[in-house]
Amino acid sequence: MDWEALRLSLELALWTCALLLPLGTLLARAMRSLRPGPRRLIGALVALPLVLPPTVLGYYLLVVMGRASPFGELYARLTGGSLVFSFEGLVVASLVFNLPFAVQPLERAFAAIPRNLGEAAAVSGLSPLATFLRIELPLAWPGVLSAFALVFAHTLGEFGVVLMVGGAIPGETRTVAIAIYDRVQALDEASAGIMSASLLAISFLTIVLVYLFEPGRRRDG
Repeated sequence: MDWEALRLSLELALWTCALLLPLGTLLARAMRSLRPGPRRLIGALVALPLVLPPTVLGYYLLVVMGRASPFGELYARLTGGSLVFSFEGLVVASLVFNLPFAVQPLERAFAAIPRNLGEAAAVSGLSPLATFLRIELPLAWPGVLSAFALVFAHTLGEFGVVLMVGGAIPGETRTVAIAIYDRVQALDEASAGIMSASLLAISFLTIVLVYLFEPGRRRDG
């Protein structure tokens, strides 16, 4: 078992969830107030990572994060380092390829909230921020849990984009998915099987916990 690769994967998944869930929540809430045309356009852009081959997405991320790009050059000037082949670069890439897994369940959760609740809150004197925090966000909580489970599990299992953006640097960018591939290439089926089973167990446990703590599921039980 490659514990270092597993630790790195878990760290990447937690960082991705911590950064992407707040951003995804705000984006999903903003999309709810848009007209159908712009909302569908943004939804299509958000869904792009679902249909793009990992090599294509990884290539464009390499172009955007490389030192030759304005974004990569700015990062290098500010930090003295490079996003490509670094853990920080993996986090940025993970935010991009996980965007639909965060936004889509959150968008459905906010869309299910009756609009008259917001109107009633406004009549009661609540500000838009207070309405969001005290009414809409608690009602959308099942969507937040679903987004967390999907983003966490997908980050653990992502291979193509991670390999292109980060390579396979031990302790820096070599995640457990890449470690499994390396073990298979080395014909070490025992180690690959153990790591695959561990990944399966963690992903399954994450989804089970969401089902257990989701408010609607508890009431149904």
